[in-house]
Amino acid sequence: MFLPGFARVFIALNIVRALSIVALLLVFATSILVLVDDIEAVNAFTNGHFNETAFDAGNSDYIPNSTVPNQTGGAFWAVLNRIFIIFQTIVLILSEIDWPATFFDRFFPVLGKDFGVGALGVMQCLIGASVLSHYVGEFPLVTAFFLFSVGCLNMLVGLIFREKAKDKRSILSWRERGKDVLPSHVRGVDVRPVTGTLSSALSREDKADDPTRTLSDASSRSGMGFGRQGEKSAALKGFLLTKPVESLPKHAA
Repeated sequence: MFLPGFARVFIALNIVRALSIVALLLVFATSILVLVDDIEAVNAFTNGHFNETAFDAGNSDYIPNSTVPNQTGGAFWAVLNRIFIIFQTIVLILSEIDWPATFFDRFFPVLGKDFGVGALGVMQCLIGASVLSHYVGEFPLVTAFFLFSVGCLNMLVGLIFREKAKDKRSILSWRERGKDVLPSHVRGVDVRPVTGTLSSALSREDKADDPTRTLSDASSRSGMGFGRQGEKSAALKGFLLTKPVESLPKHAA
């Protein structure tokens, strides 16, 4: 089945949006897992439940089995970084589902409907790079790389479609497309040429009947009534007046 161009663009952009939402959900879940592992590792390090021999042998830059740096305030900044990533993924997911749209349009317009998805792709790449810059497990590593790839794809889509990307992938865009294919004529007949011809003919006839009447006199009248002059005036404005079909009264039938 052949699809029109706007339908293929609509499907492609919504596939990219689905991939974006899935990648953000995966990073959201893995960030929670890494946060829990870091807290457990910090508690074990504080209580002395770790391999001191391996720690003293050179692995002293990070707390064992965590992404927390072994420095002053390292645990605080590591936990705060994960919380920021979780919050950012939530905001980006809401922007992808366009809810609440008024909030983003007013307080965060770069993620609103009037902007494309280029800024979204930049934020996704920043989150992916932030996760990939630390030593993490295999699953968080894969999800972060996936998010970074989707972010690059969104930046490419933003460069191609610019601010029209979200309009083209919106379901409401189908309504706008439907207006373009609705017929602008009645029963396949264009009545505009007929109306124009009738109007010009009546205008010439009116001038021949009363050559002394000027345009200012015609415009000064408040109304033409229901007679022949009223029909002529209505025809000049593009209205066609028709007489009702004559019928016999009910008692005569």
